[in-house]
Amino acid sequence: MIDILDLTADVLVAGGGPAGAWAALKAAQAGADVILVDKGYTGTSGATASAGTGVWYVEPQAREAAMASREHLNGHLSDRRWMARVLDQTYANIHELATTGRYPFPILADGSELRRGVQGPEYMRRMRAWLKRGGVRVLDHSPALELLTDPTGAVAGVAGHRRQLDQPYRVRAGAVVLATGGCAFLSRALGCDVNTGDGALFAAEVGATLSGMEFSNAYAIAPEFSSVTKTAYYNYATFYREDGTVLEGAASQSGRSVIARALLNERVFARLDLADDTVRAAMRRGQPNFFLPFDRMRIDPFEDRFPITLLLEGTVRGTGGVRVVDDDCSTGVPGLYVAGDVATRELICGGFTGGGSHNSAWAMSSGTWAGTAAARHAAALGTTARRRRPVSAGQAGLRPTGVVSGDHREVVRAVQAETHPYLKNYLRRGDRLDQALATLDELWADTRAHLHGSPVEARQAAAMVAHARWMYTAALARTESRGMHKRLDHPGTDPSRRHRLLVGGLDELWTAADPVRPHTPLDLAVAS
Repeated sequence: MIDILDLTADVLVAGGGPAGAWAALKAAQAGADVILVDKGYTGTSGATASAGTGVWYVEPQAREAAMASREHLNGHLSDRRWMARVLDQTYANIHELATTGRYPFPILADGSELRRGVQGPEYMRRMRAWLKRGGVRVLDHSPALELLTDPTGAVAGVAGHRRQLDQPYRVRAGAVVLATGGCAFLSRALGCDVNTGDGALFAAEVGATLSGMEFSNAYAIAPEFSSVTKTAYYNYATFYREDGTVLEGAASQSGRSVIARALLNERVFARLDLADDTVRAAMRRGQPNFFLPFDRMRIDPFEDRFPITLLLEGTVRGTGGVRVVDDDCSTGVPGLYVAGDVATRELICGGFTGGGSHNSAWAMSSGTWAGTAAARHAAALGTTARRRRPVSAGQAGLRPTGVVSGDHREVVRAVQAETHPYLKNYLRRGDRLDQALATLDELWADTRAHLHGSPVEARQAAAMVAHARWMYTAALARTESRGMHKRLDHPGTDPSRRHRLLVGGLDELWTAADPVRPHTPLDLAVAS
């Protein structure tokens, strides 16, 4: 008989990145008994822990300009009220991180602190220590595999697997916050191997919907020999064709599509030759791990040309994810909340990635709201929460409907073949999307019926297939180019399609328009 670790908590947080850490911290500060489970080791796993990142930290007097500056780029799908909320909350959280969290922000010449960015390893190390001081129980190397629900359909906990002990576990909880990150389809992007879209699959299995999944085709520039995706540094780059001539247009706002087209036929090279000595020194201080592969290979990226590629970051840098239905980051499913990259970021980014800066602000803000609301929900249930008899909600990869015959590695290779290529996912066209989606639909049916085995890997594979189907279903439904979603067969922006696009379902998928709330004078007053 298998020994199952059976635990109870008021709030269960799945995911140990910044969003999960803030959610767990705020739930604990609200008086909840909190358990956090992480696929890796909380404090070192995930995209943030692997690198430095900016933070959308803006002084009050500059916020109107900050909000307005990206609205055209994002297809006018962002929401000023939400942007103002995130800016306010981020400002407060950064202050708390500096004081209670003891984060050592750099000191400027005038004595003030530079708070517009964090060093990921130090940030997450401090967050882990803060969680421990706050009484949060942390289960490392213990990925969640599925949600548990009560007879009414409310979420009542999670089940998962402790990898180092090879032991299943169950946590019955009054509320669950999913902070499991987006989906990068195991593309090798630094820190993203834990980001396989698991949380979105869990949420869909209990009836949650997704939004913005067409804006999930983010690709990042990286050296061929490295997994570090610090795309901002390439603002200082000149790009070259294989024959040494300059690749015209590669440094423009639409430069990545130029690079993608060139990579279809030849290698592309870069040199960070636009950075002066001051910028070069700042780059080395700000992102030392960017330079490690160059130094090992005795390449000076400021003077030498080096080969580059594009790595898929999917919904890690895209803006699609589980739909947020209210200010508490609820999913509409009782007891289930989302935070960070597993949730849509359209509310602050619209249809174009905000990069690490906006994502970092969204992680700490949404984590704060979701964790606080989850604690409040659990408190309202009282002792009845722990007496519920939960049932398992997980399906594909856990409970095949037919004869077991699938191999998760084959599923991963198949879904990557439909999502990684630029011609399918980046340089989009209806006929290519149709063909890819048809292949993915067959793959999903096969996965649903036959895949079983190592529970973590099988669920990851199933989540990637589900993610790809939602992405391409939404991309086909948006017959225009808006934000980062570019359709070669529909190059213009259609004013009648200025709405968000919902997508849902598992076996049978559906889409629906979600109107964008117009800006009001009150929004502008709040923002200022």
